[in-house]
Amino acid sequence: MSYEQYFGLREQPFAITPDPKFFYESDQHMGALIRIQHAIDTAKGLTILIGDMGLGKTFISRKLLDKLQSEDGRYEAALLIVIHHEITAAWLLKKIAVQLGVDTPAEDKSSLISQICKKLIELDDAGKRAVILIDEAHMLQTQEIYEELRGLLNVEGASHKLLNIVLFGPPELERFMQLDPPLVSRIGLKFTLRPLDEKSTIGYIGHRLAVSGATREIITREACRSVFQYSRGTPRLINALCDNALLEALLQKKVLVEPALIDQVASDLGLKKE
Repeated sequence: MSYEQYFGLREQPFAITPDPKFFYESDQHMGALIRIQHAIDTAKGLTILIGDMGLGKTFISRKLLDKLQSEDGRYEAALLIVIHHEITAAWLLKKIAVQLGVDTPAEDKSSLISQICKKLIELDDAGKRAVILIDEAHMLQTQEIYEELRGLLNVEGASHKLLNIVLFGPPELERFMQLDPPLVSRIGLKFTLRPLDEKSTIGYIGHRLAVSGATREIITREACRSVFQYSRGTPRLINALCDNALLEALLQKKVLVEPALIDQVASDLGLKKE
């Protein structure tokens, strides 16, 4: 028997997959989402979301993409995930071209950039805002890449920029961006994501359980407070603690997750209270 069956849940509430339906509207995460949406709608050009590992940047990028794509006709939006630091400017430009809908991207850079610019003009003429979201952007680590991004951001219509780029990354992203200071000066909006506070942590846990089908209390409020103390409000750690606690509750035949069980799984995970 799985712990989902044991607790009467439809699915795992604390899976690591960033499923938009689990998005919790905390002040931090909604604040980021609203600010980024505003930057896109007002054609700020370059937006940066900074946050330490595990705070939910990837989740926000997926939620934002889902929101933009649900509004037919308003946006041409795509998400790029950078998985290693050895990518080249040519690779990135080609990926952007493909995501924007360029047919048969050219091999030489000059022609490729011309294709991208033409596509941006076409999208603007059609009344669409072009948006490229780049997750794990700290993997962009060469000056050439940032120079090419700056070049794309220089493409403008009569009154606004034709491309919006949103970079999601940890604090070291800002260090790599210093490779091209003129790009840094073009940042239209920057938001730094912080951990959840205790109230939001309790709300986050309850929200994910409810979305998964919980119809009764499963993790007590006191246990949620313990989760906050061990996780310091980091969603990734909250998920790990709660997922492990639900499994232990199944194994120990407990109907409620209480603080002692959180203490146990926190010890197993090597976490200590602040």
